[in-house]
Amino acid sequence: MTGTIEARLKDLDVDLPEAAAPAANYVPFVQTGNQLFISGQLPMADGKLQFTGKLGADVSLEDGKAAAKLCAINLLAQAKAATGDLEKVLRLVKIVGFVNSTGDFTDQPQVINGASDFLVEAMGDKGRHARSAVSAGSLPFGAAVEIEAIFEIAG
Repeated sequence: MTGTIEARLKDLDVDLPEAAAPAANYVPFVQTGNQLFISGQLPMADGKLQFTGKLGADVSLEDGKAAAKLCAINLLAQAKAATGDLEKVLRLVKIVGFVNSTGDFTDQPQVINGASDFLVEAMGDKGRHARSAVSAGSLPFGAAVEIEAIFEIAG
């Protein structure tokens, strides 16, 4: 695979969507110094929520992973909107993944691997990151997964 993030995305047959507008009273990203904080992204495609429901009830582990990957694609779309060029992203520092799940569901880390695996594929070593994967009793609009991120960017 080639070196740039954009080239890797092309090799993965991933077209970044237009960055989504906020759904409430917040901004999609904030830059402070060389850190870029991306607000939580939902599994949206073509302007529609693609995965709703609870892991451990009506959403399979595989669909949860697919939802997490879609969240990760949307994180990169926001990073591109914020920087104008993904090559300004020096590294992904951390993601926090929220999984809409039942009280007895314990595979949150496996769900969020859908995002982590994709981000490492798309970004190479720049995509290796710290993370948290936690359960949520509910997420906005009934989304199955929501993920936020912190990137280090060139000044």
